[in-house]
Amino acid sequence: MSIVYVTTREGEAKTIPGQEGLSLMEILRDNGIDEAFALCGGCCSCATCHVYVEGEGLSALPPASADESDLLDGLGHRRDNSRLSCQIAWTPGLGSLQVAIAPAD
Repeated sequence: MSIVYVTTREGEAKTIPGQEGLSLMEILRDNGIDEAFALCGGCCSCATCHVYVEGEGLSALPPASADESDLLDGLGHRRDNSRLSCQIAWTPGLGSLQVAIAPAD
């Protein structure tokens, strides 16, 4: 079973199921994590779905695209482990992923 371990902005830990065929943003939204609301609807144009990918999960993901990286560059809270959750496709190989919702910019 694939699992997403989420830490909200308030520090609350939640465990939700991953779902193949959805983006991480859709999984978060569908499970009531409204902090990563993706104003653009997941089109990689707003960066409101910014998350920090914790632990070893970051190395399991493909690198950020140029568009994603450009959007992340404009954020005041960017870190080395920053990603846009709309750009993380949930695939069977992920297994589990630990993320923290980044502060709002």
